[in-house]
Amino acid sequence: MFTLAHISDVHLGPLPDISFGELLSKRITGYVNWQRNRRKHLFGNTLELLVEDLYARVPDHLAITGDLVNLAASIEIDAAAAWLRSLGKPHDISVVPGNHDAYVPNAIDEAVFKWNSWMSGDEMGEGDRRFPFLRIRGKIALIGLSTATATPPFMASGYFGSNQARRFANILKQTGDAGLFRVVMIHHPPIRGATANYKRMMGIRRFGAAVHIGGAELVLHGHTHLNTVNWLRGPTDAPIPVVGIASASQGQGGRKPPAAYNLFHIDGEKGSWSIKRERYQLTGDGSAFLLDETSALINPAFA
Repeated sequence: MFTLAHISDVHLGPLPDISFGELLSKRITGYVNWQRNRRKHLFGNTLELLVEDLYARVPDHLAITGDLVNLAASIEIDAAAAWLRSLGKPHDISVVPGNHDAYVPNAIDEAVFKWNSWMSGDEMGEGDRRFPFLRIRGKIALIGLSTATATPPFMASGYFGSNQARRFANILKQTGDAGLFRVVMIHHPPIRGATANYKRMMGIRRFGAAVHIGGAELVLHGHTHLNTVNWLRGPTDAPIPVVGIASASQGQGGRKPPAAYNLFHIDGEKGSWSIKRERYQLTGDGSAFLLDETSALINPAFA
């Protein structure tokens, strides 16, 4: 059995001192939003409690689906790299970027460069940072995609382009033919209607076509700060679970659900996979994480 942990939307805080020059951009809107809203709920020791509780359950791998930072300033990107190092070996942690990691033009290049050890494939060299990346851990294929792109103020959309889609389809076929359990990591939910238009993923049809033809066993995303399970059509219309998770830093009292993480216990082999999901959520008093929900995500076509 392989146990995969999933967290998202870390939004490391508190917000560090940002120079006046750095604020002369879209960052000014994010800075105001942080001061008025996010800092009230994305602060404190919630993230530290989550990480401690998660690692006490000894997962085999940790998937992080984006938004490690808030405004993508260099000081934040460096802090996120230090935080990732504190979690453990890059071999055991896979990361994809989110829209906040690409908050302004060129920020995503710096983030991908400094976080390369956690978001590069097994066979990629130091200079090859294309998406998608592929990591194989036992029977598990971790496929990392990027929808991170700089957007105008008051926009938080993502983009999944045709070049990435073609490479993604090839990887799905390659890993499917090898009999691997394919976990797709992406920040924006590849589900129509999952978010408002200004936050949606452009390229949903491309993504859907790739998994409909090539298949996948599990899709993980963030962005919405919600605990959700949706389904996409795979080959022969077999449903593929698409699972979102609350922000890893969200305290109690906000408009979004409190911090949570998922554990997926994956067993079996091609044609007879089983997935047991456990969701652990921050308690009402904000002092601990307890099991909140358990479900079996079993593809009916394989049952």
